[in-house]
Formats: sequence, structure tokens, C-alpha cells
Amino acid sequence: MSGAASFVPTPLLLSDSAKARLKALGEAEGKPGLTLRVYVTGGGCSGFQYGFDLAEQIADDDTLIEFGDVALVVDPLSYQYLVGSTVDYEEGLAGARFLIQNPNATTTCGCGASFMV
Repeated sequence: MSGAASFVPTPLLLSDSAKARLKALGEAEGKPGLTLRVYVTGGGCSGFQYGFDLAEQIADDDTLIEFGDVALVVDPLSYQYLVGSTVDYEEGLAGARFLIQNPNATTTCGCGASFMV
């Protein structure tokens, strides 16, 4: 008889550029310790799309992942699609944005804002 295998998911990661941007946003708004909410909703070109918001409140069932003086918060439904992902921040000719590097995505759209698992 074999026992059940245990699985410990890799939490979300936050790139150095995303940490720096969150810290700068917190300083600009006078809110040190700013928390970025990352979520997944239905829609977009590939079936699901990513969303970002500054978290004003954290629900009891949310997952809070702290990175020193900044943090990410994810609701339980979105977390399953984001396990192992990295939240990054980039500035370029197309503008500045947070984005997700998601190892669970089998297909992504050209802009990287939506995905399929």
C-alpha cells in the first residue's frame, strides 16, 4: 500500500523591479508596506486574464505573501492558477506595467495579459 504524496506549492515570486515599483508607489502615496492584489478572471484572448489592484483590505481566506516591506495578496480561486508564477514590472515603449510569468500557462496572448491552462 502506498501513502498519499504530499505537495507543497511554490508560492508566487516578486521580481526586484516589481518590488522597487511597489515601494516607490507606497512612498508616493504615503502608504509604506503597500500590498499588490493579483487575481485571475475569465476573459481575454486566451480564456483567463490577469488583474492587479492595490489591496485596501485582505480577506480571511486570502493568501498574503510578504517580501520585506511590500507584499502580494491572492484570493483562493486565483491562487491555483498562479502557483509558481513571478510577478514582474517592466517599462518600455508600450508603457509601464506589472505582468505575470506563469509556468502553468499552456497558451498566452501576444500582449501577455491573458492565458490558458
